[in-house]
Amino acid sequence: MVSLIQGEKEVNMTGMLRSRLAGLSQEQIVFLVSVFFFIGFSLFIQGFASIGNFMIMLRNISVLGIFGVGMGIVVIGRGIDLSQVTTSAVSVAWVLKLMQDGLSIPGAVLLGLLLVILMGVINGYLIAFIEIPPLFATLASGICIYGFVRHYLLNLLNNHYVPESCKSFLVLGQGNILGIPLPVIWFGIIALMCHLFLSRTSFGRFIYAQGDNEEAARLTGIGIRPLKILQYTLCSLIGYLAALIMASSTSSLNVRIVDSTLIFDVVLVVVLGGISLIGGRGGVKSVIAGTILIGILLNGMVLINLGIAQQNLVKSVVLLCAILLDTFMHPSDEETARQGDI
Repeated sequence: MVSLIQGEKEVNMTGMLRSRLAGLSQEQIVFLVSVFFFIGFSLFIQGFASIGNFMIMLRNISVLGIFGVGMGIVVIGRGIDLSQVTTSAVSVAWVLKLMQDGLSIPGAVLLGLLLVILMGVINGYLIAFIEIPPLFATLASGICIYGFVRHYLLNLLNNHYVPESCKSFLVLGQGNILGIPLPVIWFGIIALMCHLFLSRTSFGRFIYAQGDNEEAARLTGIGIRPLKILQYTLCSLIGYLAALIMASSTSSLNVRIVDSTLIFDVVLVVVLGGISLIGGRGGVKSVIAGTILIGILLNGMVLINLGIAQQNLVKSVVLLCAILLDTFMHPSDEETARQGDI
C-alpha cells in the first residue's frame, strides 16, 4: 500500500512538472538556457564578450545553422542524412580545384551543384525505392562519394585553396552589409526560405505528415517516394551552400573535415532545438535555437582551451539531455508510439 501511494505521488509530481513545462516549447527552453550560458561565459571567460569574438562566433554559428536547416528538413520527414557534410565538402573542394585549373567561378559552382543534386537524388532513391534504412544508405553513400571524388577528381589532395584569379569568390563568406557578416545574412535568408517552404507550401506540410505517420500519409494520396527524394536533394543542396560559405570564409577547404565531428554537431543542433528523431515535429525555429546554444558552448569551450575529447564529452551529454527533454515533454503511449529505425 505504501509503495502504491509513493508511486502515485511520483506520477503526480512528474505530471505537475510536465504541465509547468508544457507552457514552454523546447525552442523556448533552449533559448533560455542559451541566455544563461551567454551571461555566464561573458562574466567568467576573458574575451568571450568582445566584439571580435562575437563576430567569429556569428560566422561559425551561421555555417553550422545552414547545415542544420538542411538536415532539419530530412529529420522532420523521419530520416537522417549522414552524408551531408561529406558530399558538401568534397563537392566544394572540387569546385576550388576547378577554379585552380582555370574554370570560371560560375562554371565551377554549377558543376559542384550538379554533383550534390545527383547525390541527393541517389540518397532519396536508395531510401524511397530500394527501401534501405536512411542511416545505412547515407553512411554508405557518403563513403562512396568521398572515395570517388578524392581519388578521381581531387588527385588524392586534401587541401584546396581559392586561387588569386578568383578572389571575388571570397565575398560570399568574408563580405558584410552594414557591419553584418554575409554568412549571417545568408543564414537568415536560407532559414526564412525553408521556414516558408515548410509552413506555407503543400510539400512542406506533406513532409510533416510523412514524418508523423508515413502510412497514413500514403493512404491520403501523398507521393511518399518522390517526397523523400525531394527532402534529400534539398538537404544536399543546402549543405552545399553552407560548404561554399565556409570555404569562402577561410579561403580554403580541407576534405579531411569529413573525419571531424561536424556531422555530429549538425545532428546535435537539430535534435537539441526540438526536431524529434521520430519525425513530424519542430521546424526552422528549432534549428536556430539549437544552433545558438551549441555555438555559444563551442565558442566558450575553445576559449578555455578545452580538449577535443572533453568537448565531445560535453556535446554527447547535451545531446542525451536533448533526447531526454523531448521524451519528457512529448511522452509516447501505445496509441502514438511508432516502431522502426530511422
